[in-house]
This record gives sequence, C-alpha cells and structure tokens, in this order.
Amino acid sequence: MEEKFIVALDQGTTSSRAILVNGQGKIVDIRQREFPQIFPAKGWVEHDAEELWRSQKAVLAELIQANQLKGHQILALGITNQRETVVAWDSETGESLYNAIVWQDQRTSKRCVELKKGALAEVVRTKTGLVIDSYFSATKMEWLLQNVASVQSASDRGTLKFGTVDSWLIWKLSEGKCHCTEVSNASRTMLFDIHKQQWDLSLLETFGINPNTLPEVKDSDSLFGHWEYEGCSIPIHGVLGDQQAALFGQCCWTEGEVKNTYGTGCFMLMNTGEKAALSAHGLLTTIAWRRKGVTHYALEGSVLVAGAAIQWLRDSLKFFEEASQTESMALNANDNELYFVPAFSGLGTPYWNNEARGGMIGITRDTGPKEIVRAALEAMGYRTAEVLECMSLDAAIPITRLKVDGGATANNYLMQFQADVAGVEVDRPKDIESTALGAAFMAGLAVGFFNEDDLQKFRTMDRNFSPKLASEERSLMLSKWKEAVHRICAPKG
Repeated sequence: MEEKFIVALDQGTTSSRAILVNGQGKIVDIRQREFPQIFPAKGWVEHDAEELWRSQKAVLAELIQANQLKGHQILALGITNQRETVVAWDSETGESLYNAIVWQDQRTSKRCVELKKGALAEVVRTKTGLVIDSYFSATKMEWLLQNVASVQSASDRGTLKFGTVDSWLIWKLSEGKCHCTEVSNASRTMLFDIHKQQWDLSLLETFGINPNTLPEVKDSDSLFGHWEYEGCSIPIHGVLGDQQAALFGQCCWTEGEVKNTYGTGCFMLMNTGEKAALSAHGLLTTIAWRRKGVTHYALEGSVLVAGAAIQWLRDSLKFFEEASQTESMALNANDNELYFVPAFSGLGTPYWNNEARGGMIGITRDTGPKEIVRAALEAMGYRTAEVLECMSLDAAIPITRLKVDGGATANNYLMQFQADVAGVEVDRPKDIESTALGAAFMAGLAVGFFNEDDLQKFRTMDRNFSPKLASEERSLMLSKWKEAVHRICAPKG
C-alpha cells in the first residue's frame, strides 16, 4: 500500500511553506520560499497578494514533485496563515485589487487613536475581545474602501470580496468556489462577535463594510472546499490562524496550558477552555479554535516585533548572513547594558502604544554588531517575560512552564536567557514547527488520519532550559528594561 500523508500550507509574514506529514505525525519534508516585503510609506507594510498565492502554489508543487506524490496519497490539505492581514479581490476576475495590507501596517493608527476616545473601545473589547488597534483588520478594510478606487468600484458592482489570508488561499485553491474563513481568523478582524460567533452588524456599519463582502465563518475542522490535483478532489480541512495553530500543534488542549511562538513577532497564548476570559492586564481574548462545534478560547499576549528585528539586522544593517550566526555573536559580545526596544510598529501587550518607535539605550564606544545582536535577542526575552507576567496576573496562578516553538527557539542563548529573565522552565520540542503541525494535526483529525492520544505521544521534548538567576537579579534586570521602554515611549517635545 502506498503511504498516505497530510499536506499543510503555512503562509507566514516573510515566507510561504508547505510541509508533508506522515501517519506518525512527523514532518517528512518542508519546502519554503521567501517573498518581498513592500514598504510604500513610513509605517506601511504590504505584500503582493498575487505573489503570496504564487509562492504558496510554488512550494506546494515543489513538495509534491520532490516526494513524487500522487493525488490519492494526500488525504487532506491544512492551512495556517499570518492573521489580520487583509486581501481585497474581485469575485469576477479572481484577481486582487490592491496589495495585501499586513498586520504590522500602521497607516490607520491615527484613525484608531480617534476611535479609542469614544464609547466604541469598550464595545469592541466586550464583543471581540480585542483593543482598537491598527494591528487588526477592520480599519484596513475601511481604508481600502475609502482610498482605493478599484476596491470602491468593485463594492459598487457587488463583486468585492474581503478576506484574511486563509480566505484568499481557499478562494484560489478552490478556483473561486469557496469564499469562507475559519473562526480563529475571523476573531482577529475586530468585526466578529466571539460570544455570538458571527459578524457583528453594528461594527460592520461603523467601518462601512458590507456583510456580503465577507466570508462565511466555519469551524476549524470544517470542509473548506476542495483542491483539484491529478483528478483527485483533495479536501481542505484544518484551517487555523498561525498562533492558534501553534497552540494546537503544541497539544495545549486543556485549560491553563501556555505556549509562546518566536517568529516575526512573539505571540503567547493560554488556553482558557470554553470560557472567554477578559483580561485586566492588556491581553487579548481570542478564539483558539472551534472543533466539532465546541469552542475553545485563549488569552493572548502580542509582541509585534521579534524575529523581524533579527531580519532587519541581517538585511538592512548586514550584521550577519544567516540568523543561525546570532547565537555565537551573542555569546561573544561584550558584557554591557544595552537595551534594544524594537518598536518598529508600535508596542503590543501590555502597552498597546501605536506611536512608540524603536530605539537603543546604553550605547557606548565599544557597542558593535555583536552587542546589538545580543540586545535584539534579549529584547525577545524581556518582552515575553512582560507578557508572561500579565498572563500570570490574569490567570491568578503562577506560570512555571512555557512551551516554545518557532525558528528563533533554535537559539540556545535566547532560550536560556528566556528561562532566566522570566523565571520559568522553558520546554523546546524536538520539532519546533508547531504552527504548520497544528494545521496538519487539525486536518488529520478531521479525516480520521490521527487520533488525539496519538498526537499527544508524537510531541516529544528536545531540551529543557531551567532558570539560573536569583530572583533579585531577575527583578533588577526587568526594572532596567522597563525603564528603557519608558524612555522610548515617553512623549517627545
């Protein structure tokens, strides 16, 4: 008998990937392709929506060809994606009407500041679990309608479609047959009532969005259409926003379990079970997934810039050629107190400050690339420690263990620093590709390829990092970090 597989597409902020997962829950192969970042103006971040599709289609084709897969060997296709990013397209042509506006984009920050002044802030928080911020999708859609003639024209004709990246990929894979999204992605738009689990008509009216332009919202394990390949109709199952996919891939399926993903940003999620818990400490309330009609919620802390700072040091400042070099650079850096606050697109949890911009505090004559690299790595640890502190306060219990995943977790210096500055045990799995695996696991469960007991056994730890700092030293380090953040965020003038 020929071996069967699940394929998962992982459409991230800097690259598109396709992974092949076997019946033992192991990744057999990964294909990856980076795509350009577009910065049309200060604070603006875009992607060519057509290039997102082309790059995703290309790595899928590479994966299939390299492994000589036949259509009947692929039991299901899962999808995980960068969240909040908005694509607008025409349903008649199937073509995008403007570049995708990326979650990092700040063009609507002034609009959000104005919206926060009224009663809408509490309405948004109560209904959607979110804060009013340009990070989310609603004001991006509003901007497109107000500023892009082709979008407004398609709206007038009734052919406009809005969607997050999962919707865009599903539309393309199904050849325009399915305009749908998944509940965890919908919960990141600032337009979706997470309690009633439907688009909120009053919020749509506020932002001038016609409900007919939005996708149908489905369970995470639903059937999202089919992808035709070699005469086989391969079902699209298992769709999740990237951070929720990582939570699922880490098997954080019970209330109180916590994971942190180190990618372009850092995103920490705690499963809160079937209860939508509102935060008193700047965390977001979000839907983790809805499976078999049962919804799990999560509290989320968002660090908007993490690996993006490392990419900046590589691509713009040319400090190194490969991210893997940063560990040895950090270990060989001079021991100076340099604090790098990478607020390239504002600060997320717990500050939610759109106006903050990056900076470094403590530069001396011997500060060089190694010291800056180390400070950038430590910034991920400090910001994660801040989020963990908020999560512990909201949960009213001390969190002593943190499951981690994402590319930066391969850096042992960062992982040890994380354990030290947060004062928790850090568990790194053997396979750090939890995001893509989460989509594959959800898809595999939907078609009966996996069962939950097997998946729990599949996830094994690679290494545990235990904190080595005394609590007094940890507190002093965190207080100095917070002072650096305060100086960066202090009003200018």
